[in-house]
Amino acid sequence: MRSIFKGLLATALLASLPFIGASAFAAKAQLLSTQGSDTGKPSVTLSTESIRKGFAERFPGIDIADIKPTPFPGLFEVQIGMDLLYTDAQVSYILQGSLVDAKTRKDLTAQRLEQLSQVSFSALPLELAVKQVKGNGARKLAIFEDPNCGYCKRLHETLQQVDNTTVYTFLFPILSPDSDIKARNIWCAKDQAATWRAWMIDGKTPPEAVCETPVETVLALGKKMRVQGTPAIIFADGSRVNGALPLDALQQKLDTLN
Repeated sequence: MRSIFKGLLATALLASLPFIGASAFAAKAQLLSTQGSDTGKPSVTLSTESIRKGFAERFPGIDIADIKPTPFPGLFEVQIGMDLLYTDAQVSYILQGSLVDAKTRKDLTAQRLEQLSQVSFSALPLELAVKQVKGNGARKLAIFEDPNCGYCKRLHETLQQVDNTTVYTFLFPILSPDSDIKARNIWCAKDQAATWRAWMIDGKTPPEAVCETPVETVLALGKKMRVQGTPAIIFADGSRVNGALPLDALQQKLDTLN
């Protein structure tokens, strides 16, 4: 899945800022972090304000969700959507890629992305989702899905082979003009779960149905949660996976939660 901002940001970066190697970036960040400070520690608040201003000037229209200092002096993490960049306080340079702790060999970027993707499952408005129960329904997961999503259909074929699940489908019509119509027909059906399953598994077109739907609310929820493609799977422990998992990976994940 492709992040919404990447094309715009990449174009802006290539047009206006140099990209540099990690060693050169480190030297520049270290120098900037000690300038104007007797202690050698930058003011996080002032640096954050400077970074926001720098991005606004260089990349108008880019929405920064958060800015945090990294463990490396003078280097800041910039969150844009569900993606991370790194920069100095003056936004003189931008670094894209993984930040790795050389001592522990841990990918700090991957750790942060996992943290950012966490969701409180109990806080999800499950009443706005199509509920499908198989077996005793003990293993719960929620999925943001577009009715025209091929990978979503592949995921449901996989779910057919998994026992004792409760699947909450948030209808998230973003892929094609008639996705919204299909989502409405499925939500307004007398048996939502059966209609959804018939479409996703058997390819049976949902019959015309009209009622008020929560689609706009779900779209707003997805935007708030930074859902940028389908399927987006949320497990009971709050972890999230983007894309259709193969059977063994899905089974293994569910087994670890029970």
